[in-house]
Amino acid sequence: MAEIRLAIEWAVVNGHPRDDRDPMVTPGGDGTPSLREHAVPELAMVRETHPATTRALIADGLDLVHRLPLIWAVVEAGECEPWVARKVAVISRALLTEQVGRVDRAVAKAIGGHAPSTVLEIARAKVIEADPETHRAEQERSRHERYVRLSRTDEFGYRLIIARVTAGDAAWIDAMVERVAEILAETMGHDHNHDELRSLALGWLARPVDLLKLLLEHTRPGADTDTETGEPQQPAWAPDHMADTVDRLCSLPARKLAMLRGRGRLFVHLTDDALRTGRGVARIEGVGPIDVRQLHEVLGNADISLTPVLDLAQRSRVDAYEHPEVVKDHVWVQTGGDCFPWTPRTATRDGVDYDHAIPYDDTGPPGQTGPHNSGPLRRRHHRTKTHGGYTTRVVGPGRHLWRTPHGQAFLVDHTGTHRLPEQRGTAMAEAIQDGVELYFTAPVAYRTA
Repeated sequence: MAEIRLAIEWAVVNGHPRDDRDPMVTPGGDGTPSLREHAVPELAMVRETHPATTRALIADGLDLVHRLPLIWAVVEAGECEPWVARKVAVISRALLTEQVGRVDRAVAKAIGGHAPSTVLEIARAKVIEADPETHRAEQERSRHERYVRLSRTDEFGYRLIIARVTAGDAAWIDAMVERVAEILAETMGHDHNHDELRSLALGWLARPVDLLKLLLEHTRPGADTDTETGEPQQPAWAPDHMADTVDRLCSLPARKLAMLRGRGRLFVHLTDDALRTGRGVARIEGVGPIDVRQLHEVLGNADISLTPVLDLAQRSRVDAYEHPEVVKDHVWVQTGGDCFPWTPRTATRDGVDYDHAIPYDDTGPPGQTGPHNSGPLRRRHHRTKTHGGYTTRVVGPGRHLWRTPHGQAFLVDHTGTHRLPEQRGTAMAEAIQDGVELYFTAPVAYRTA
């Protein structure tokens, strides 16, 4: 409750731009006030959360005050859980101001005496009643929303594949997975349960040549023959050119068949000890940590091109504004992800900008671009740093010092994000100007050149 009030007050304080280059955003629904876009990250840093989390809190608070005042009164009276009211704010955000009152009145009567699931059902029903045309349009739009997504890697190195496809495609995929699972049960023995075999079968779909070979080798005898003549019979669903396609595939040399697989780029990090002993943990960018022994599951069916090991001891610098690939790789490896405070390290190296901590000066000294003055930032965080009054300095390999417009200091390094006393932040920023990296260990400090 206190955090919602704080978010609302912060939006009020930052409700006007400082100049023409200070963009405004409206995180809440129709009828809610705007606030300075670059003010959101500073509140997020103080709350020790990601900016998107704080932006959502501000949006929900503004919606409750300006669009759902009856529900807000129940929240302020302590008669319901604030998180339930926030969910109602999210559910009703697309409604216009004159429509959302129907939701406010109905939910305010129920939110104090019903289970949260019942309250949210009432909210969804009232949203449909308030704007049935938009609901029908959303239903139509949802039919065109297709996707295939991967979950994050779990602690055992596995991921979920989640897809939204047509019912017909889903039936055929399921049938193919089931057929391959049946073949694997014959070839691998019966030491594997059915769900495990289906999981393995899905992996075969990523290797079309291997899959075709497997299916051809295990074609059921007589399954597709004419009962009268005994001749092979083409299935009714098969296109006329299928036989020609199979013949062409069979005539291709092995090297060209291998090229039918997709090409990918993976960055695998592991120690020399893990490479030598075959034991330990490897980290795959965009996947996460896995047991080294699982690497064959990721790389075992691919042609691999190895790149040289990057020597982080050599801090190369260039005179151009653009970051060459070798500098990008160096910055990325020593930082390990987006260097914005409290940001999860889920970004990929191709999904960030490489930002000069001290802005590049065309008339400045040589060697301004390099690991000593660069940090990876998602585009939104890059804009915040550039236009929002935030400053950052690289105060050591993979160490980034941030200071907000109101003097809050944060250090981002391999251990995470840490709030610093203002004096320490100032001392670190001044020391690095002299080429000195300053480290603090409570209660004393030491300096390294």
